[in-house]
Amino acid sequence: MSDSSRSKGGFGAAARVTALAGSVMDLHVRIALQEVDREKRRLISGGIFLLMGGAFMLFALLAAEAVLVVWMQKSLGWDLIPALLVVVFLDLLLAGFSLRIGGGLAKGPYLPETWEGLARTTKAVLGRP
Repeated sequence: MSDSSRSKGGFGAAARVTALAGSVMDLHVRIALQEVDREKRRLISGGIFLLMGGAFMLFALLAAEAVLVVWMQKSLGWDLIPALLVVVFLDLLLAGFSLRIGGGLAKGPYLPETWEGLARTTKAVLGRP
């Protein structure tokens, strides 16, 4: 066997191995994209159920506040306005604590792609070009 035929055979084997590795990588990429689609559906459905749970929690909170106001009126003999003012003050206090804690937790290092996605989404929601 001459040197030229050996070198062609070596390159041919390398090309076949490279093609095989490329097809294996393509297969892995296709599988990964399918998994991303599956996870996207799971995350969207999870978000919908979280929103539903949040709405029911809001209704429960409103009902609990109504019960608190009625209790203040009946047990403590308060008028409606002072009882509502106390509930509003408690709501504002809890909202302030929640916003403070949530703001601290939301801080963090974000990838530039995340910031760009947030900017695009905000522009789309606000209707800016």
